[in-house]
Amino acid sequence: MYFTDRGLEELVKRRGDEVVTCEWIAERLQEFTDLHPEFETATERFATWLARLDDPDD
Repeated sequence: MYFTDRGLEELVKRRGDEVVTCEWIAERLQEFTDLHPEFETATERFATWLARLDDPDD
C-alpha cells in the first residue's frame, strides 16, 4: 500500500457519492497548487495524464 492510498480512500469515503465536473477538479487542483507550489510539477503531470487518458499516442 502506498502512503497516498490513505488519502484516496478518505476521498472516496467522504466524497464517493458526489458527481463533479472536470472544471471543478481543475479548479481544486489550481487551488491546491496555489497553496502548495512545491507540488506544481506533480499536479501538472497528473492533470496532463488525466487529460490524455484516451489518447492512443500517449
